[in-house]
Amino acid sequence: MAPQSTPSNVSSASTEKGEANLLPPSHPYYLNASDSPGMNLINVNFDGASFGNWKRGVLISLLAKTKLRFINEKAQVLDETSSPFEQWRRCNDMVIAWLLNSLRKDISESVIYSQTASDLWNELQERYGQLDGSKLFQLQRDLNNITQGTIDVASYFNKLKKLWDQLKVLNTFMVCSCECKCGVKEHNHKMNEDMKLVQFLMGLNEAFPTCRGNILMMKPLPSSNQGLFNHPP
Repeated sequence: MAPQSTPSNVSSASTEKGEANLLPPSHPYYLNASDSPGMNLINVNFDGASFGNWKRGVLISLLAKTKLRFINEKAQVLDETSSPFEQWRRCNDMVIAWLLNSLRKDISESVIYSQTASDLWNELQERYGQLDGSKLFQLQRDLNNITQGTIDVASYFNKLKKLWDQLKVLNTFMVCSCECKCGVKEHNHKMNEDMKLVQFLMGLNEAFPTCRGNILMMKPLPSSNQGLFNHPP
């Protein structure tokens, strides 16, 4: 009895699955068995506000899944005739599904026809990622008005840290990545840390004058973290 022939489409699918299984987990085209289009990247869907916080959560999740390059354009669109095209397309569509699941329905519907995850991401960046003047104003006002009040010192520091981090996301200054020896980057970083420490100390209750004075007498000044945890009021 002659052996039955295997349909070409089944053979092709088996080959594709076999190739995908050969990829290491660190490969950007690798998909875990638990990955599905219905999965949520983060717990809170983006509703048009606090884009920086949502963006940060998405970046962390995609990096953990080795899919960050699908939104930063490092995973270039492959030609349909190339051998890994189907694997690229599956991963690209999976990332698109994850992003859509992380958006409010009306925002999701406005970008659902994006062909690549990178296109979808760039459109959201252009629409919501620009510097929000009102948000910048609100954060700076909150920083200027914040004091310890009735909360403990650690909770007061955590409130300050949250505002500093949000303000950093809105920062429009360019960050130099050059390897220079002039010391400007280190100087600017230290100056920024000193300003944070002074802001932290200014908001402390008047019950800590000795501790405040001791920290301000130190040369060089400690970082804001060190000022709290190495020299607690």
